This record gives sequence, C-alpha cells and structure tokens, in this order.
Amino acid sequence: MPKLSVNLNKVALIRNSRDTRIPDIVLAAKTAIDAGAAGITVHPRPDQRHIRPDDVRRLAALLAEDQYKDIEFNIEGNPFAMAETNGYPGFLALVAEIKPHQATLVPDSPTQLTSDHGWDLCGGENEKLAGMISDLKQQNIRVSLFMDSNLAQIRQAAQIGADRIEFYTGPYADAYPDHQQTLSSFITAATLASELSLGINAGHDLNLENLDVFCTAIPDLDEVSIGHAIITDALWMGLTTTVEKYVAILSSKRNT
Repeated sequence: MPKLSVNLNKVALIRNSRDTRIPDIVLAAKTAIDAGAAGITVHPRPDQRHIRPDDVRRLAALLAEDQYKDIEFNIEGNPFAMAETNGYPGFLALVAEIKPHQATLVPDSPTQLTSDHGWDLCGGENEKLAGMISDLKQQNIRVSLFMDSNLAQIRQAAQIGADRIEFYTGPYADAYPDHQQTLSSFITAATLASELSLGINAGHDLNLENLDVFCTAIPDLDEVSIGHAIITDALWMGLTTTVEKYVAILSSKRNT
C-alpha cells in the first residue's frame, strides 16, 4: 500500500505567526506517527517562512530514536537554494548534514507561495542536477524529483539518475470531480515511470475527497506526501483522527 508522509510545514507556519514555540513540531510529528503515518516531510525554504533548519535538526533527532527507526524522513527543496545570512545553510548542505531517507528536489523559486510545477528537464541545468543527484545517492539518500505528468520529462528524470518521481497532483485536485482526463495523463505517466524502474510518489492538494480515486488509479504508488489538507482537516477533527482517516484510505489499497 502507499505510505503516508505527513508534511509539517503548516504547523510551523502557525507557530511562526507568533513569537512562540507552539504548536511544537516534534509533538506534531509524534502525534502523526502514533496515528499511523509512515513518514514525515518538511520543506525548508530560504526565507524560513515555516520550517526552519533547527526544526529539521530536531525532527532528525526524534527519528533517530529506536522507536522511530522505521519512520522515513523526507526533506523537500530546491537544490539550487544557497546559504542565506538568516541562518539558512543552503538546501544541499542541510540535507548532507541530516542525511534523510529521501530528498525530494523541487524547482520552486523564493517568491513562490507553494510548489506549483515540476522540473523542466529539457532545459540547460540537467548536467548540474544530475551531479547533485549522484552526490546525494552516494550519501545513501534516495532522490525523488517533483514532476508533472509529462512523458518526455519523466524519461529525462530516469536518464539523469533519479530513484523516484513525485507527481505534482495540483492539476488533478483542481479538476476533481471532473478529473477523468487529467487522471488519465497521470496513469499513462505512472505506467512509463514503472517501465523505467522509477518509484512513484505523489503530493499537492490531495485530500480525503480525492485521495482514494487517485490511489486506485495508480496502483504502483509508493508514497503520498500531504500537509495542507491534513492540518486543515485537523482543525475540525484533531490531528490523530485526521491522520487515521488518511491512513485508512491508503490501507484499503493493500491488495490492489
């Protein structure tokens, strides 16, 4: 069945709206894991608008404890993001320090509100990106590339050495429930990814309403990363109940 990785960015965003330590990132991670999450995702950006480097370090320390040894840590970000004077060490430097199970490389710019497109691997930065992927893999870090459902781009992802792709599922979520045509493009892209021996992750605007349909259509899905919907649902249902509901949807795919 696909694994659920809970993205904690929005927890940090709430905390950062005040000069306070609450809500606590580590407590949120523990709660999500106790409710059945198989992974924790964070996306530290250079402006530190939500997750900060110290949050990443605290979460890494938590997940290094024996009782959490089977929980995956996924750090997302733009590998071209450099060190800033505000204490941000640069994405690749932070990943090298933490050595998470997975690094998801995302082509977001500093001014973007959120990640809203996959890599254009037919551009001129492939050689640099391929080198970064190779360096990460030498550190025993699995590398996933944030991708649209574009067949030419997915072929390039395999060619430059990615272990997995993460589908940017915003277009599917935007189209839902009139999603048939959009979903068809993801099915075709997922078939190609599997043929190329790429693992398949998915994330962005997946929620309790549209998750089941997507996971049923993509049987080779390894992982979904969900943050915004989980945290907003938790306002009404509580974090434990919310995570349990998402895990129940994914668990139903065990034999598909």
